[in-house]
Amino acid sequence: MSSGKGGGGGGKGGGGKKKEVKKETKLGMAYKKDDNFGEWYSEVVVNSEMIEYYDISGCYILRPWAMEIWELLKEFFDAEIKKLKLKPYYFPLFVTENVLQKEKDHIEGFAPEVAWVTKSGKSDLEAPIAIRPTSETVMYPYFSKWIRSHRDLPLRCNQWCNVVRWEFSNPTPFIRSREFLWQEGHTAFATKEEADEEVLQILELYRRIYEEFLAVPVSKGRKSEMEKFAGGLYTTSVEAFIPNTGRGVQGATSHCLGQNFAKMFDITFENDKGSRSMVWQNSWAYTTRSIGVMVMTHGDDKGLVLPPRVAPLQVIVIPVPYKDVDTTAIVNECKKTVETLEKAGIRADLDTRENYSPGWKYSHWEMKGVPLRIEIGPKDMANNQKNLFETAKQKRDACLKVVNTWDEFIAALNDKKLILAPWCDEEEVEKDVKARTKGDLGAAKTLCTPFEQPDLPEGTTCFASGKPAKKWSFWGRSY
Repeated sequence: MSSGKGGGGGGKGGGGKKKEVKKETKLGMAYKKDDNFGEWYSEVVVNSEMIEYYDISGCYILRPWAMEIWELLKEFFDAEIKKLKLKPYYFPLFVTENVLQKEKDHIEGFAPEVAWVTKSGKSDLEAPIAIRPTSETVMYPYFSKWIRSHRDLPLRCNQWCNVVRWEFSNPTPFIRSREFLWQEGHTAFATKEEADEEVLQILELYRRIYEEFLAVPVSKGRKSEMEKFAGGLYTTSVEAFIPNTGRGVQGATSHCLGQNFAKMFDITFENDKGSRSMVWQNSWAYTTRSIGVMVMTHGDDKGLVLPPRVAPLQVIVIPVPYKDVDTTAIVNECKKTVETLEKAGIRADLDTRENYSPGWKYSHWEMKGVPLRIEIGPKDMANNQKNLFETAKQKRDACLKVVNTWDEFIAALNDKKLILAPWCDEEEVEKDVKARTKGDLGAAKTLCTPFEQPDLPEGTTCFASGKPAKKWSFWGRSY
């Protein structure tokens, strides 16, 4: 038995006379993760056959190795939200300008990113039509139509779809692309208490996606007023951190929209006392960005590293034929091994390509991040997942720096740290921090205020303003 990442493999498959093989293409990574992270990341996602670059900047072809991971995440999440009585919907890709502009705060947050259709063939359209950057304004006119009575509540819908957000300067596969896949849940309730409860239920599912499936440690918390979803009441998120770049990544968001959209779109219901009330709404989403966060967290200088729970292939079986040896018997034995693994519920396959040596195959599947080679049991699979998560958590925690003063903050920021600092929770101070840290690497900002708050001793002052601190918040640069 031999393992994939971190185990034997990559060699020539032992002694003995080799069967002649055809000319092989070169494998291996040109860049190292610690030396040139950006080039390394681009190389990993292409060489592992997750994506192919497309001829429109910021758009990428997602190949089966990426789509199968997305489907595994979807399978888990879809089953969980159906337990919460979510129903599947699909709403159109297009939205009219007058509807999009109806909720001004909301659309102002997306305005630079909205792509518009202005022509049909050579003819100009009577009015431009927007491609959805998100679907609040697409859906909510119909929520108003469907919700009449308290008996129509809660209304809970989810769709799996694509969205387009056009405006950005540095496209990065999975992390920041002009078109991406996501799920978006939209719900309406009679009371704020029900909405508040669901916000945290969904946030916990997002934590499970990252920590239990992708083996990526995240922090659950609340966004500042400045960083919250435009037009919403409050935003919660799970935040990851990439030690190599010193940047935070917003992993997924769960928003309480309050009654703002209900007011704009006249989403009201007759309550059980006969009077009319506005609904309380939520929206929440996670995207294919989650795959990129996983690649950045676990990948190494040999390529992709996949946690077993999301690996499209968990075990690859490779026959090692020699001259004057009965190849048929070896292959048959390999087939039996694959059958045994599949019966145990493990995703396994056999690589019988004759034009590549075993050593080349080892490198190929290692590049693609297959967790294990040859035969392995379910218990070993679970241990492998736990080790990946613990290693990632130790690396993340090693980057965490608690600061109390501005000088400590700047030193930690320049050292690519995830910063936890006491803050007065004032928007003007947050804007000032952004302005004072603006530079080539980007400005620092709040990532989230963690729900798990350390003690805040009386008399503690804000690191940036010197005013009395109200809370501890995570700060840093982000993607």
